[in-house]
Amino acid sequence: MPEAEDILRKALLRPARPSSDFDLNPAITLPPGRVLRPAAVLVPVWLRPDGARLILTKRSSHLKHHPGQIAFPGGKVDAGDAGVIGAALRESREEIGLPPSHVEIIGTLPEHETVTGFTVTPVLGLIRQDFAPVPEAGEVEEVFTTPLSHVLTPANYAIERRRWRNEWRRYYAVPYGPYYIWGATARILRGLADRVQE
Repeated sequence: MPEAEDILRKALLRPARPSSDFDLNPAITLPPGRVLRPAAVLVPVWLRPDGARLILTKRSSHLKHHPGQIAFPGGKVDAGDAGVIGAALRESREEIGLPPSHVEIIGTLPEHETVTGFTVTPVLGLIRQDFAPVPEAGEVEEVFTTPLSHVLTPANYAIERRRWRNEWRRYYAVPYGPYYIWGATARILRGLADRVQE
């Protein structure tokens, strides 16, 4: 995908739809007056000679929250962070050893509300340099990449369902090899894929 940067920059200029874990579940009633905690993730696109790749993590199976799930590097926005971009870059350095100096931020995607009470801002960044990912011990089990073209193709997505708090919850999934990419990560990527295809 040699034109990956151009494709992404053009997609960012197109209108974006709202994004949440509840998009496919309109019957779920959200509690009034809920307070969402701010978080940020980096959507890191690695522009490699063999094609653009998306960097993702597999969370440790020992974690209390979302064990073993596929996720973007990211987390809560701390008081010392320079906003959501600062948080996304800090977490990426901590979780996968990505130096902030290697990342060119080209924009943000729509905030995404999660079932766990966060409002997550996805920060889209390009990586042009080579680097050796270093998984954060205890939190990240694996760092891997997928072809960017795979997650930007809407036909690769399926809508699946599982029980959550005694209700059936529908969600997007975009599996890649042994990796089951689903939930918030897949929803954020599907929103980007839709904008690329418009």
